[in-house]
Amino acid sequence: QVQLVESGGGLVQAGESLRLSCVVSGRTFSTMGWFRQAPGKEREFVALRRWIDDSASDAGSVKGRFTISTDNAKNTLYLQMNTMKPEGTAVYYCATSPMRYPPVRADVYNYWGQGTQVTVSS
Repeated sequence: QVQLVESGGGLVQAGESLRLSCVVSGRTFSTMGWFRQAPGKEREFVALRRWIDDSASDAGSVKGRFTISTDNAKNTLYLQMNTMKPEGTAVYYCATSPMRYPPVRADVYNYWGQGTQVTVSS
């Protein structure tokens, strides 16, 4: 059974940092990613990492501030978030896709964690 469990969310002030973790169990996947969903908004892509070539991509809104990484020995995906902004307040989800080069859309990811709340105060 596939399970994704996120942790690390919380309340931070603008400009501070936070690191999210996602432990994956059950199987391996071609791509793993982070998405977020703010109240009243659609779920949006944040970052992804591809197992095939260990490459990564991230959204323009977080470029230079967020870093996605993995610890293969621990089956864990991380999202290091620096210089956080109030518009980053959302529930953050990790997810997996069987595609090697998936588009940045939530509908191509088939397993999801339960989400972790991140709140950034101004």
